[in-house]
Amino acid sequence: MPPFRTLALALLLLAMPAAALDLTSPDGKVAVHVDQDPARWLTYAVTYDGTPILAPSILGLDLAGQRQALAEGLTITGTATRSHDSLYRLVAGKVSTARDHFNEVTVSLMETAAPGRRLDVIIRAYDDGVALRYRVPAQAGMAELVIRQERTRFRFAGDYACWGLNLGHFRSSHEGEFDPVAASRIRPSHRYDAPLVCRTSPTGPAFAITEADLRDYAGLYLTRPGDGSLGVESVLSPRPDQPGIAVRRLLPADGAFSPWRVLMLARHPGALNESNLITTLNPDPAFADTGWIKPGKASWDWWNGWRAPDAQNKVQANDATVTAFIDQAASQGLDYMLVDDGWYLNSGGEGTVKDGADLMRVTPGLDLPAMIDHGRKKGIGLWLWMHWEVLEPRMEQVLAHYARMGIKGIKVDFMDRDDQWMVDFYHRLLSTAARHKLLVDLHGAYHPTGLIRTYPNYLTQEGVLGAEYNKWSSRITPSHNVMLAYTRLLLGPMDYTPGGFRHATPETFQARFTLPEVQTTRAHGLALFVVYDSPFTCVSDSPDAYEGQDGLDFIRAVPTVWDEVRFVAGEVGESIALARRKGDIWYVGVINNEQARDLDLPLSFLGRGSFTAEILSDGPGPAALSRGSRTVTAADHVQLALAGAGGAVLVLRPGT
Repeated sequence: MPPFRTLALALLLLAMPAAALDLTSPDGKVAVHVDQDPARWLTYAVTYDGTPILAPSILGLDLAGQRQALAEGLTITGTATRSHDSLYRLVAGKVSTARDHFNEVTVSLMETAAPGRRLDVIIRAYDDGVALRYRVPAQAGMAELVIRQERTRFRFAGDYACWGLNLGHFRSSHEGEFDPVAASRIRPSHRYDAPLVCRTSPTGPAFAITEADLRDYAGLYLTRPGDGSLGVESVLSPRPDQPGIAVRRLLPADGAFSPWRVLMLARHPGALNESNLITTLNPDPAFADTGWIKPGKASWDWWNGWRAPDAQNKVQANDATVTAFIDQAASQGLDYMLVDDGWYLNSGGEGTVKDGADLMRVTPGLDLPAMIDHGRKKGIGLWLWMHWEVLEPRMEQVLAHYARMGIKGIKVDFMDRDDQWMVDFYHRLLSTAARHKLLVDLHGAYHPTGLIRTYPNYLTQEGVLGAEYNKWSSRITPSHNVMLAYTRLLLGPMDYTPGGFRHATPETFQARFTLPEVQTTRAHGLALFVVYDSPFTCVSDSPDAYEGQDGLDFIRAVPTVWDEVRFVAGEVGESIALARRKGDIWYVGVINNEQARDLDLPLSFLGRGSFTAEILSDGPGPAALSRGSRTVTAADHVQLALAGAGGAVLVLRPGT
C-alpha cells in the first residue's frame, strides 16, 4: 500500500469515534459500559460498586412505516460528554433541596443503509442510578415521529429476586399488590407496572426500573423479552385511536425526546427511598409564583361513609355533613376538608358518569358558598372531587369558576389510562389548575414520573392499593403496607389515606363499606403518616372516631413535607423503618407485617448532641398505645418489640 494511503486510513480511523466507551458516576460506584453488538445494536451494561447489575442490553426504537427498527445496523457518528452539578428546591416533597449531579454521554448514531435515519442516545450516571433517553433529531423525510414500540432492554446479570405489580393489561387504575417473582418466572405475557424492584442477592445491592419526565409520550410497562433472555424490556401503552402505535407527534426542529428510562440503585432495597432521581430528571417548575401552594392534612367525607345525624337527605355531600367535617378539621388542627363524590348534580356514579352530570350545578342540600365561608372562618380550605370525563370538556370554565368561589384544590378521578393522549391530559390539567392557583390530587392515576417538580401544585396522587379497599376487601394487610414502602413509594407521593381509628386484628377484621375497620394497630396506623410520603394527606376516619382517642396529638403535629429522608432498618415484606427530618426534628415511622418481631433501630442518622426521643409503640390491644421517652445520641440504638401488624413512632427533638 502506498504511504499516503496508509496515512489517510490512519487519519480516518482516528476521526471515527470508538464503539466502546465507559461512563462512571461522580462517586465512581456506578459504571456504564456502552458498546455495539455484532448486529451493530447499541448496548449498555451497568455495575454498582463492583457488582454486575445489567448485562449488555440493546437500545433503539421501532418506528411505524419502516421495515427495520431504528436500532440495528447503526454506526456511531459522534459522542459528546459533559458533567453537571447543581441544587434545586422542591416546593412540596420528601426533601426540600435535592442535588442534580451526573456525568453524561450522548451517542449519535446513523443507519449504514438507506434511508440513513439518525438517532441520539443520552446516558447519565448518577451516584444513585442510571438514566437514558432517546432523541430523534430533525431530519429529511421525517416530519412526523410515529413509534410502534421501543427496543429498550434491561438484561439482568443474574436470576434476581424481584417484586412487581403485574397488571397484565394497559387500562388500569394501577392499584394492586407488589408480589415476589424470580426474574426467571417473568413471562412475555406479563405487563409489569413501574417500579419493578429487584435485589442481586440477599445481601447485595438493589435496583428499581421506572421512568421519569413523561410528556407527549406513552406510559411504560415491563415484560420478558421475546427471545427468552433474562430480564425485562419496555412495552408502551397503545393509543386508543390507533392500537398499533404508541406515539404519534410532529418532529420539532430541536428533535423529539423520549422520557427517561431509569435504573435506581442502592445498597439495600429500603435505601432506594433516599433517592430523588425521579424528580431530578424532570424540568424546573413551569411557573414562578409558588407562594400560594400550601401542603397539609385534610378531613374527608367519603372513606368512612359517615353522615351527620341531622342530615336531611341521603346524598353524603350536604350542609350538615360537610359542616361536621370542617369542624373536625379545625378541632384536629388540620388544613383542609375534601368534599368527595356526590356534591355536583348527578354525580355519585363512582366510576361511571351519569346522564346530566354537571360540575357547574351543585346538588340540592349543599350550599357550597356557605360551606366555603364556614371553612374560611374556621381556617379550613375546601377541596372538591371531580370525575375527569365531566371535567375535561369544560376544564377552563369549571376551574375558573370554583377558584373564584374560593376552592383550594381538586381531586380528579378515574383516568385509568396512560396512553399518549391521557399523558397530555395530565399536563393540560396541571397547568390549567396552576393558572387558577388550585392544588391537585389525581386518583385512578398511573405511576408517578416526577411531575411534582414541574407542577408543584400537584401534591399527591393515587395509583396505589390504599386504605379505601378496607371498605370491600381484606387486601390491605400489614404485609401489603410494608411492601408498598419498598415499591410504589419509591416513585413519589401516594394518597393512601391513613388514619383509620377502628382497629381490628387480621383475624377479626371484617370488610364493611360504612365505618370501615383497619387490620393494624394504632401505632402502625400512626407510623404510616411518617413512612408514606404525601404532601396532601387525607385523615380518613369520621369525626366521632377521633373523639378522646390516643394518638390524635401525633396526627395534629406530624408534617406532610420534609427536608430529608433516611432508611433505617427492615427487610422487604417484613418491616421497614424510615426517618424523616423537618427542621431540627426527626420523625421515625416503623411498620411491621403480621409476624411479631424485635427490631434494632440504629440512630446514626442523628446529628451531634443529645435528643429527647418520644416513643409511641404497640399497647396491650390493637387500639392501645404505649408511650415512653428517653435521651439518646447518634451512637445509640432503640430496641422495639413490634406486635404482629404493629408499629412504632419516634419523635426526636434536640436537647434533653
